[in-house]
Amino acid sequence: MNRNNRVSIFGLVAAVFMMAIAAKCTTAPGTSADAPSSIQVSRVDTGDVDLEPSFQIAIYENLLDELNKTKRFKQVFRDGDRNASAVSDLLILKTAVQKYAPGSETRRAVTTFSGATKLTVRSQLVTRDGQVILERTVDGNVRFMGGNLRATHNLARNVAKGITQSSLQVPSQSVPAQSGQRSGASTKLVRSQSGAS
Repeated sequence: MNRNNRVSIFGLVAAVFMMAIAAKCTTAPGTSADAPSSIQVSRVDTGDVDLEPSFQIAIYENLLDELNKTKRFKQVFRDGDRNASAVSDLLILKTAVQKYAPGSETRRAVTTFSGATKLTVRSQLVTRDGQVILERTVDGNVRFMGGNLRATHNLARNVAKGITQSSLQVPSQSVPAQSGQRSGASTKLVRSQSGAS
């Protein structure tokens, strides 16, 4: 094989390699071309559930952390962040606690069949005008070893995983809501996901 042929083959291989890298960079895992660029995490709604304040805070902070880890969104905003008002394609994550069983770290350490800490929430992704894009019931549990607050981490991880695995269809006519006005409800994707550690 002469030198020109080797250079040509090397150039062809390099070109194919560069095209593959460019294709991979333009579509990162878990993203799509029409995926929203930003998400705002609303405060956790405990409703009638008697949830310790430390759990409410831990759920919220873990949601922020896990959503940042997904790399699905350019920005993850806290509730009340004024910078979010300038984002046109913002989605809002609402989380409502449905069930909570506190469990016992001591019981889990002694036996493997009792003392589980269990959390169940309804999470919704909505547009500014109130259209529901995704709705899921998600569990977070600690069944074996680990502190009770570990359930909040598992819960947040499951919520973020569900959002990442979903193909979000954001309506193109989503405009900022004005003084509490909301439009009619859209079709809801309702799924259930559970996780334990």
